[in-house]
Amino acid sequence: MRQCDILLHAAVIVTQDAQRRVLEDASLAVERGLVAEVGPRADLTARWRPTRELDLGRALLLPGLVNAHTHAAMTLLRGLADDMPLMDWLNQRIFPVEQKLTPEMVRLGCLLGYAEMLRTGTTACMDMYLFEESVLQAAQEAGLRCTGGEAVFAFPSAACAGPEAALEATRALAAACEGQDRLRAAVNPHSVYTTTPEILAACRDLAAELHLPLHIHLAETPTETQLCVGAQGLRPVAYCERLGLLDLPCTLAHVVDVTPRELDLLARKGAAVAHNPSSNMKLASGAAPVAAMLERGMAVGLGTDGAASNNRLNMFTEMGRAALLHKLTGHDPTLLPAGQALDMATLGGAAALHDPRLGALAPGMAADCVALDLDAPNLLPLYNPVSQLVYAATGMETRLTMVGGEILYQDGRFTRFDYPALCAAVRDMRRHILRAAGI
Repeated sequence: MRQCDILLHAAVIVTQDAQRRVLEDASLAVERGLVAEVGPRADLTARWRPTRELDLGRALLLPGLVNAHTHAAMTLLRGLADDMPLMDWLNQRIFPVEQKLTPEMVRLGCLLGYAEMLRTGTTACMDMYLFEESVLQAAQEAGLRCTGGEAVFAFPSAACAGPEAALEATRALAAACEGQDRLRAAVNPHSVYTTTPEILAACRDLAAELHLPLHIHLAETPTETQLCVGAQGLRPVAYCERLGLLDLPCTLAHVVDVTPRELDLLARKGAAVAHNPSSNMKLASGAAPVAAMLERGMAVGLGTDGAASNNRLNMFTEMGRAALLHKLTGHDPTLLPAGQALDMATLGGAAALHDPRLGALAPGMAADCVALDLDAPNLLPLYNPVSQLVYAATGMETRLTMVGGEILYQDGRFTRFDYPALCAAVRDMRRHILRAAGI
């Protein structure tokens, strides 16, 4: 028999491997943070001698979900400004409060966001925000995977006096992430309408120099397109292509207001898209042409965006809403079936994070997984596990969340941080946020 660190047993395992196997009465062997084997329980029990054995009973085990675009610290702004158009929401409510944020506020907001993610089955995310050092510090505290970089604007932020300082902060983050298994850096120009051609060129050059992905909000609304055409004479996709941004490994958040020809270009360039259905619906930004992206073979992940425009950081919510949204807008109940929605939340998210270790439970992949309670009323009876995950699960059925073979959440308890103390600190922080908002 071979030795492994952990042997997990579950009633059902949805592997998301190349064959999309769904196994009953199955087991998962974990060794040195990686999946060693997944298969029938009887076979693995005979082959592996674990240091720890965990029988999850009536549970469904699946790969950890990947949040392809978020602003985790914005949990502190959840519910602060609702039912507003994007540009009014940003300029009148969000940006003014963000100018008064501190590193500790950002750390607390992120830790709360990561608690929500872990509680609802997310094990990795791609973040863009201010004081990103605090964002990654909170990710290290919580234990989940995070790819992040300082948001780059043409104007000063609470964290940086200008774009040069934001890029230097990103360079420092990249150095700090070297050798880290769970933390990675990205270059994060905020958008085409909050930067200049010179700033975007500097972002491109830093990403190329440090071999980092580039992460940007792009083509989110028709208003953004109008601003870009007015300022640069080009639509957002063409503008970024002219500047060479699309020649890098890049993740484009939203991609709502695009033409078929622009999608052809993005597909040729190999750009990954982070689709944010809840945020796009709430802000009435529009519906991204996801079916057309998938037809072109594009990598499409799912993101929550920030909790101020969603207002959840729950990837089960995003799977269900994505599937329903595109059936409605396409007038076709066969569009974006459950399997594709789950692919977007797992393998598509891995592609958006440019991390091929994620998204599936297969030998050599990261041992990032989530177990749901199959005795939850909304998960009974069980006929099709994948459909149940997308259309019936809420994420609150999560019993266990594991990253790299380490249990970070189990049956109501977070293993790395004091959740009641975090709740008390966030409640206290609410008063500071209300003052900053002038409320």
